[in-house]
Amino acid sequence: MSGGGERVRVLRGREWARPVRPARREVLSVLPELEQGRPPLLFVPGFGHGAWAFAEHWLEHAAGRGFPAYALSLRGHGGSEPAPEATLRAYTHDVTQVAAGLPRQAVLVGHGAGALVVRHALARYPARAAVLVAPVLGEWGTLGAALRRNPGGTLPALVGGGLRLSRRQLFSRELPDAEARRYAARIGRAGRRAQWQLLTHRDPEPAVGHPPVLVLGSPDDRVVPPAALTRAARRHGGAPLLFPGMGHDLMLDARWREPIDAILDWLEKEHTPA
Repeated sequence: MSGGGERVRVLRGREWARPVRPARREVLSVLPELEQGRPPLLFVPGFGHGAWAFAEHWLEHAAGRGFPAYALSLRGHGGSEPAPEATLRAYTHDVTQVAAGLPRQAVLVGHGAGALVVRHALARYPARAAVLVAPVLGEWGTLGAALRRNPGGTLPALVGGGLRLSRRQLFSRELPDAEARRYAARIGRAGRRAQWQLLTHRDPEPAVGHPPVLVLGSPDDRVVPPAALTRAARRHGGAPLLFPGMGHDLMLDARWREPIDAILDWLEKEHTPA
């Protein structure tokens, strides 16, 4: 963002020469009752999840603490337009387009593989800050852990099929079975090209403006190993904020308030009014 408050989006030559096809995108939002000048939060769900995953709890909770809260369904997810051949580049385009349309410079919050999309978007959109929640950044160690813990659900994704995560991978034992089944039934799949690109993508380009980045997750996450959380945080000069006893889907798990309150506390302490 420039000194006059103008939003900036960084374009690369390839984007001009080979633009991403437009797609209808679902964006859900909850706004505070009183405007407090706090930066908007744009939540980006991981592969298979839609904006609904944040609309269950986190949007309303963030708005209740004064933050305008938005959640995007990447193309092919949730209520957005179907896109079976979507790529990481297309997902990144979705995030930068929606962020650029928000009223103020936004904080990008990515969960799971959505954290990788956010990292790519940071090279094109000058975010106020970023939060990577249980980030799946395409490391081979994460794939190895998934193959050990859920081979039947992981192997199909390596040959173009859908990735199927188990209840034990997504949620803690504290979440009632009925809720876990309801959430699991809503999880779809990402584009097969995007799934493969999780392992073959290049590292994201440097972030515009070097925004502060918070990494958080659970040491008991059965998708992202603790070592992967540590590596992700070190890339941004810090240590991960950990929530023991929770599953991969922190925003849906039984103790969902703890991580979102930690995120909002961090933002209030470091980066509030615009």
